[in-house]
Amino acid sequence: MAHDRVPDPQIFVSRRLPDQTESRMSELFSGAQLRTDDRALERDELVARLQDVDVFVPTVTDTVDADVISRAGPRLKLIANFGVGVDHIDLKAAHDRGIIVTNTPGVLTEDTADMTMALILSVVRRMREAGRMLRSGDWAGWAPTSLRGRRIGGKALGIVGMGRIGGAVAARANAFGMSVHYHNRSRMAEAAETALRATWWDDLDAMLPEVDILTIHCPLTEETDGLIDARRLGLMKEDAYLVNTARGEIVDEAALAAALKAGKLAGAGLDVFSDEPNVPEALLALPNVTLQPHMGSATVEGRRAMGDKVVTNIRVWSDGHRPPDQVLEGWAP
Repeated sequence: MAHDRVPDPQIFVSRRLPDQTESRMSELFSGAQLRTDDRALERDELVARLQDVDVFVPTVTDTVDADVISRAGPRLKLIANFGVGVDHIDLKAAHDRGIIVTNTPGVLTEDTADMTMALILSVVRRMREAGRMLRSGDWAGWAPTSLRGRRIGGKALGIVGMGRIGGAVAARANAFGMSVHYHNRSRMAEAAETALRATWWDDLDAMLPEVDILTIHCPLTEETDGLIDARRLGLMKEDAYLVNTARGEIVDEAALAAALKAGKLAGAGLDVFSDEPNVPEALLALPNVTLQPHMGSATVEGRRAMGDKVVTNIRVWSDGHRPPDQVLEGWAP
């Protein structure tokens, strides 16, 4: 839907962005307010910065809930998120105030799928344990029974959430000789299933005992918050592995740590956590967990592409048109 042009919008960017993005934004918009440091803002600081701007560019580290939106100044009409996921933004509150929300879909698919496969390989082949042994000086040399992991060829991979990223992971799993199983809100088209050699499970509980590796790629919603809880972890094989590059809140971290410590799961690879940047001590203490600091999208190419989409969304909106990546209430990737 068309709206009035905003030829020189005032823009607040909450974090440091790639140099290329900041340079382009400054060239196009004289009202761009860029950060000189990269500290995540406290709530009151954030609200104060939103009093006299037309556009807000947040990241996943900003909680843009109904309270923040209600306290923002009346000029705010566009939230151009630097990222794909928008679970940190209250879409209903934004839409109720007539604020358009955009994101950056499609540009992080390959990077996140690559990270997923890296975590699978790392945890299944015990790379973290091996690296720590080597660095500590405890490695005594090659031995027939030392650090035996598992072969991933022939293993069954379970994917929770078969969107863009889930599909890209499935394609990679095919190349490694894995069988692909998936649980999704809706079934893929037959042609897509055939291309990915993927088997759909309507019932997640029924799929869990059948897979050797479970990887999470669904969005964080009320329905998926705590989806993989103690009961569902208990349905998995004791020699199975769990990988999460989606959102930390989807997995019950305390239950996961307990299952790993008790030998009810073989290992886990995690790139996201429920209370970032804090990581549960119980997970840090376990040798069979590979932990990464939310870096699934951390490539030069991916972050530049995210920035390009943010700039495009702002530019199209400021010209009075609907931005290409507008997020609708109830959105899911």
